[in-house]
Amino acid sequence: MTILPEAGDFHWVLSEEPHASRRKLILAKHPEIKDLYGFCPRTKYLVCMVTLLQLVLCYLVQDMSWPVLLAVAWVIGGTCNHWMELAIHEIVHNLAFAKPLHNRLFAILVANVPLAIPSVITFQRYHMEHHLYQGVDAVDMDIPTKIETKIFTNAPMKLLWVLLQPLFYGLRPLIVKPKGVSFWELVNALYIIAVDSCILYFFGYKSLLYLIASTLLGLGLHPVAGHFIAEHYMFVKGFETYSYYGPLNIFAMNVGYHNEHHDFPKVPGSRLAEVKRIASEFYDNLPVCDSWVGVIWNYIMDPTIGPHSRVKRKKNIKP
Repeated sequence: MTILPEAGDFHWVLSEEPHASRRKLILAKHPEIKDLYGFCPRTKYLVCMVTLLQLVLCYLVQDMSWPVLLAVAWVIGGTCNHWMELAIHEIVHNLAFAKPLHNRLFAILVANVPLAIPSVITFQRYHMEHHLYQGVDAVDMDIPTKIETKIFTNAPMKLLWVLLQPLFYGLRPLIVKPKGVSFWELVNALYIIAVDSCILYFFGYKSLLYLIASTLLGLGLHPVAGHFIAEHYMFVKGFETYSYYGPLNIFAMNVGYHNEHHDFPKVPGSRLAEVKRIASEFYDNLPVCDSWVGVIWNYIMDPTIGPHSRVKRKKNIKP
């Protein structure tokens, strides 16, 4: 049942989000999927390697010209920092270590470093609500605001929106649904500010700007950033989550397996393909995204698609 939207309005539905019910059906038929639950021991090693790579590049860019620095920040740094953002996504689901505290400390002390912007704890607080209350009005901060749907309505403005995606994702929750600063958010912020200060002191401003540029460029108009749009924007009527099974998953912690991830958030990205293999009859007939680059192009150029192309439900519809 759908509430017919006004022109440019969201797609309002009267149903619960689909993942909890599908999870029950899948587990009833394939209980062995529970064997896939739990952390992936490789994640921490990969995070350390990418963090080290970014710190080495952070040192090397000191003598680069600005055009070369920005090119490196988009091609290499952007890919690394986008991967790290998705590694943080894994870690806040407690999928890097067995104990939640170890995941939290590792995310702050190691994974957040190359991003240069303190974000781990704040992201965790809002992201858990995205899973529990997908599409719920004024609760799921993954959904654009009404103002965004009114401003970014044509191709040039939607291009600007894509470029500014990291700012919208980072600032939207703080403006629309502010929460009091927690102890761990304060720890996160003070630690990253201290690390940034060290980089600024020992390497110089170019090195720090390289890390910041890598974050903003990697989460904006970048091939792997197409997953932000591909995951939940309604390109096929009646479907609010989409998976992508292409090669860019290598650079994205398999986040393309997004239906599988929302169905089973306790399964790490390294095992999501196995979820699809085991329960293929539940996924093979769902619409998929064929290209993250293509979905960015379609989002910008298709006049019927925009920030409003999201499913929303009222607060009284609970998972």
